[in-house]
Amino acid sequence: MAAIARPLMLLAAVAAACQPLAISQAPPAASAARFVVVLDAAHGGDDPGARLGNESEKDLTLGLSVKLRSLLMARGISVVTTRESGADVDAFARAEIANRANAAACLNLHAALVNSKSGPAVHLFLSSLPSAANPTFVPWNTAQSAWIQRSNELAGELNAALTHAGITVTLGQAALPAIDSMACPAVAIEVAPQRQTVAQDAATSDDAGFEGQVAEALAAALVEWRADGGQFAAQPGDRRP
Repeated sequence: MAAIARPLMLLAAVAAACQPLAISQAPPAASAARFVVVLDAAHGGDDPGARLGNESEKDLTLGLSVKLRSLLMARGISVVTTRESGADVDAFARAEIANRANAAACLNLHAALVNSKSGPAVHLFLSSLPSAANPTFVPWNTAQSAWIQRSNELAGELNAALTHAGITVTLGQAALPAIDSMACPAVAIEVAPQRQTVAQDAATSDDAGFEGQVAEALAAALVEWRADGGQFAAQPGDRRP
């Protein structure tokens, strides 16, 4: 019997692995909840992202992630990062890290160059996926569709804190492969410091000050998000007006 059971168990495991990837959206009981923020520094490895003077986007986003992690941990917030070095992390792995952490919020960090006329700003992007019709069970690659409402509310918290800090904010939607597979409130944040030209050799002290100001505002927003209940304040698919 033991000799027969082993092949049957193996076949069952193979069959399970071949099932379409999907994710249950039912969160754990609030009593067991732990407030965790995932910081996802975009790009890495052979993908440097945009050029900002002599600095690559992958380095700037990693630096912002490190700074923001320090601010959040000082406020008693647990932080998980998708990368700690210049190495590349694919979109699937980024989403898996956020989902395993049962994140209360995930910030997908980007950077862009703006010219002197535009002035520094922060752009907030939500996934362009439509809200899920059945938010309790959705395919892995569209998991974010069950969290559109909560992600929009998280973006509202971020917008309020950034605006309060005197930072210009724009809002939008985009196809975001990493975020689209995240089963948590998630927002892409593009920090656009003011650099004079693409060819400028280095960031100015004003740029560094702006990036620090952004990090402080984001930390304040996440403290407020925690006070408001984070991802457990409303169930995915809650159709409240």
